[in-house]
Amino acid sequence: MTTSEKRTFTVPTRAEVSANNQGMFDNLQKGLGFVPNLYAYFAKNDTALGDYLTLQNRKSTLKAKEREVINLVTSQINGCSYCQSAHTALGKMNGFADEQILEIRKGTASFDSKLDALAKFTASAVENRGRATEESKEAFFGAGYNEANMIDVIIVVGDKIISNYLHNLTEFEIDFPVAEKL
Repeated sequence: MTTSEKRTFTVPTRAEVSANNQGMFDNLQKGLGFVPNLYAYFAKNDTALGDYLTLQNRKSTLKAKEREVINLVTSQINGCSYCQSAHTALGKMNGFADEQILEIRKGTASFDSKLDALAKFTASAVENRGRATEESKEAFFGAGYNEANMIDVIIVVGDKIISNYLHNLTEFEIDFPVAEKL
C-alpha cells in the first residue's frame, strides 16, 4: 500500500467474529432487528463489543432524552456522521422533532431550559476537553443538575468519543438514515 492509497475498513459478518461476539450479534438482532455496523466493527476485537455494550447499558442518573442530547452534541462537535445519523434516529424515538434534533446538534435546546443548559454544558466540556466554562457549569447546576449528573454526562461523552473516533478513523458504511449536514 502506498502512502497515497486509503486503507479500507470492513465491517465483519457474524461468521467472521468469535463465538462470544456471535452471541452478542444474536442478542442485538433480537433486540434491535439488526446489528448496527458500529457494534459489528467493535466485534473485530474479542472483548471490545461486550465492554462497549456494558458501558452503554450502565445505570445512569440521566434520562434517555438527556443522554441523546449529550450524544447528539458530542457527535456533532467530533464530526462523526455515523453517530449523528444513529442518534438522530434515536432522538426521534425519544420524542424529539427533526428541528429540535438539528438545534441540539448545534449545542442548544431553546425549547427546554433544562436541556438547553445540558446541551451548552456538554458542548463546552467537549470543545474544551473537559474544561467547561464557568458560565456553562453554573447554568448546568442552576438548571437542577448535580455532581452525580455531571459525572454521568462525562461518562456519556466518553462513550460517544469512543464511537465517534472509531467511525472517524474507519469511515465504514452508515446503516441508519443519514443525518442532515449542518
